[in-house]
Amino acid sequence: MGLRFENKVVIITGGSRGIGAGCVKTFVSEGGKVVIADVRDEAGAALQDELNACGPGEVHYLHCDVTKESDIESLMSTTVQKFGRLDCLINNAGWHPPPQVIDDISLDEFRQLFNLNVLGYFLTCKHSLPHLRKSKGSIINNSSLVAQIGQQKALPYVATKGAVTAMTKALAVDEAPHGVRVNSFSPSLVWTELTEEYLQKAGYKDIDLIMKEMGRNQVMGRAGTVEECGKLCLFLAVDATFMTGVDLPITGGAELDYGRKCHTQP
Repeated sequence: MGLRFENKVVIITGGSRGIGAGCVKTFVSEGGKVVIADVRDEAGAALQDELNACGPGEVHYLHCDVTKESDIESLMSTTVQKFGRLDCLINNAGWHPPPQVIDDISLDEFRQLFNLNVLGYFLTCKHSLPHLRKSKGSIINNSSLVAQIGQQKALPYVATKGAVTAMTKALAVDEAPHGVRVNSFSPSLVWTELTEEYLQKAGYKDIDLIMKEMGRNQVMGRAGTVEECGKLCLFLAVDATFMTGVDLPITGGAELDYGRKCHTQP
């Protein structure tokens, strides 16, 4: 079999680490021309150099703050100027704040998260679509299982991911006449640098121990990996040619079976 994304072009936001980096590595390994859009210049450049040294695809890093429309316009024009086309957009840039109850969440904090997690996706979708319509390409949005089941002390994050899932479905309807597919995927627990940062800010000392305990929230008994997320995105980009407006769970069965749900003492 040949390379599954050979000579095609994908933009991956937040691609310097975590799930984004897992997607970058997967698409490069299948011959893709990958543009990393991120604000972590050192990490993005390092990943670019690492993967370009081994191929078979090609990586190009561009500084891009997805909350700034001018950065996104430059991202799209530079990508198409360099590679001549755009076949896929993977919206992944985002953030999960530390645990907070509604009493302690300010309007500015909620607005800033919404700007990043939702409006960033909106802007990249908007400015990528003129190019994706030409290639009959696709958009893949990183949502979250918690958009469906909720999460303790994470109201703004859950709300933003719910918006991402809903926006995915609405955009899929609008873009079907243009031949552009729009799908999303919803991870549960995936081990990333952001996961570790969240747990540290939540006050956990033994990160390895709590990750093992949290792994038991999945019926498969473990966290997912960024590589598994990358493979799912490749499937959505290449193989899922009759799928649009779909949100695919990548959860290890976290939403299955009964479990302890009460967070108060009896």
